Amino acid sequence: MDNRVAIVGAGYAGMAAAVALAGRGVAATVFESGPVPGGRARRVRISSGGQSRELDNGQHIFVGAYSELFRLMRAVGVPSDALLRIPMEIRYVKGFVFRAAPFGRLAGLLLASGVPLAERLGAVRFMSALRRADFRVAPDLTVRQLLQNHGQDGRIRHYLWGPLCVSALNTPVEQASASIFLAALRDTLAGEADASDLVLPRVDLSRLFPEPAAQFVRSRGGEVRCGATIRDLNSLKGEFERIIVAVGPHQLKVLLPELAPDYEYQPIYTCYLQYPEGTRLEFPMLGMAEGLVQWVFDRGALLGEKGRLACVISAQGDHQQMGQDEVAERCHRELRRALPRLGSPLWSQVIAEKRATIACTPGVKRPGAQTPIAGVFLAGDYTDPEYPPTLEAAVRSGVRAAGLAIN
Repeated sequence: MDNRVAIVGAGYAGMAAAVALAGRGVAATVFESGPVPGGRARRVRISSGGQSRELDNGQHIFVGAYSELFRLMRAVGVPSDALLRIPMEIRYVKGFVFRAAPFGRLAGLLLASGVPLAERLGAVRFMSALRRADFRVAPDLTVRQLLQNHGQDGRIRHYLWGPLCVSALNTPVEQASASIFLAALRDTLAGEADASDLVLPRVDLSRLFPEPAAQFVRSRGGEVRCGATIRDLNSLKGEFERIIVAVGPHQLKVLLPELAPDYEYQPIYTCYLQYPEGTRLEFPMLGMAEGLVQWVFDRGALLGEKGRLACVISAQGDHQQMGQDEVAERCHRELRRALPRLGSPLWSQVIAEKRATIACTPGVKRPGAQTPIAGVFLAGDYTDPEYPPTLEAAVRSGVRAAGLAIN
C-alpha cells in the first residue's frame, strides 16, 4: 500500500476522500484539529449550568438525490436504520402541505393544500417550463428574478420555492443564484421517483458517516488523527507526496493563502429546546413561515431524545444581531404561537455556525479540485462546479479529489 497521501480535515469531504482512497488500496493519513471527525456536521459536547450535553452542531436534512453520500455510507457499513426515509412531504405547522402524489410530483403540486388553485397550476407550468429549458438559465439571474419571470409569487413562493431555495442554497432568494437553485430542483423534484424523498438522520452527525468512515480507513491501514492541527503544508511535504486540503474555504488563508478565495458567507443557527418528555410533533419535520424559525424537527421521533425540538434558521437575518438567549426565547415564542399546548422549555442551547456555507450568489466562482501546486488538491462543498454547498457536494468533492490524487 502507498501511504503517502495526507488529508487535512476530517469533515465529510475529507473522510469521503479517505474512504475513496482506501477502497483503491491507498492508505491515507487524515489530520483533524477537532476532537471528533465531521467538520461542520459533527457531534459537539457543550457544558452549561454544570451539565454536559452532546448535541449536533446543526440539524441536517438530506434528500434521496444524495446518491454519492448514501453509496459511501453503505460502503463503510452504516446501518440502514441510521436514516429515516419518507416520500417527499413538506408540511407546515399550519397553512400548507405538499406531498409527492402517486402519479408524480406535478400531481402533488396540483393537490397541495393552503395555496390557491391558480398558483398551483402556475407552479406546474413553471416546472414544465424549466424542464423544456433543461433547467438552465442566464448565469447572472437570481432566484427572485426567476420566480418573478414565471409568476411564482404569492403563497407558492412563501411556502414552497422560497423555503426550498434557502434550505438548499442557504442564501436568501434575493441574492441566490438561479442556476444553482435549478441544479437542486433538477435532481430532486424533477429527478428519479425517490430522488425527492426526505431523509432524516437517526443518529448524531459524526456517527452517521465520519466515525464509521474513520473505522473503515483504519481497518485498511490508514490513519485518522484527531486533535492534530496542521498550520503549514510544508510540514507534510517531506513525508507525503500528495495532499488533499479538505477544510473550509476561510481556512485556506492559513494553509494556502495564494489560493484562498474571497467569499461571502451565510450562517445557520440551530436552537435546541428541551421540553417535557411527552412533547412531540405530528410529523418529524414541520415548516414555520411567520418568523425567524424556518423548520422545526422532533428529535424524540428521530433520535430518541424525548421532548427535544430543534429549530433551524438558515441564511442571514435579524437573528444575527441577537444574543443566544434572545434567539432561544424568540424560537420558543414562535413555537408556542403555532403550538398553543406547548409547555415551557427546561433548557435551551443555540449553536451558531456563522460561516456555515459560502453565499450562493450569481457568478460565484468555484475553484475545483485541481490546484496549480503540484501534488496539492482541494476538497469541500465550495469546490463543486454546480451543486449547492451541501453534504452531498462535500462527499462528491472528496471522491473527485481522491481520484485526482492517485491518477
